[in-house]
Amino acid sequence: MSTTAEQDEKANQLLDPSTFVFPEPLISTTVTIEFCDRCRWLHRATWVQTELFLTFPPPTIGTITLIPRNQDETAGRFRVWLSVPGSDGARLMWDRKVEGGFPELKVLKQRIRDHLQPGMSLGHSDKKT
Repeated sequence: MSTTAEQDEKANQLLDPSTFVFPEPLISTTVTIEFCDRCRWLHRATWVQTELFLTFPPPTIGTITLIPRNQDETAGRFRVWLSVPGSDGARLMWDRKVEGGFPELKVLKQRIRDHLQPGMSLGHSDKKT
């Protein structure tokens, strides 16, 4: 049985930043959301991120990265990319300028599902309105 001193030492190590180890990069399916920061679309990007993680929890999607863009050439950008290990690079799932607006989550989820889990039901998101 461990002593109180040993327990205290273990507890202190858990809070000692010098013992922290940076996580290994994941080799997993990744969604990348690029958005115009000047347009203040961070909240929309985090909302999409949350919804995708709720629908496709790890390990289906291992990482969702948000990339704020702040250059003239990226003004108005909102793009969603899907990268699957072993595939030929990232696939564009949504571009706000090409599609004429922001993604309806139902449509975005269906597109991502069709690449990751074609047989998966999205419940009410699959029902025609």
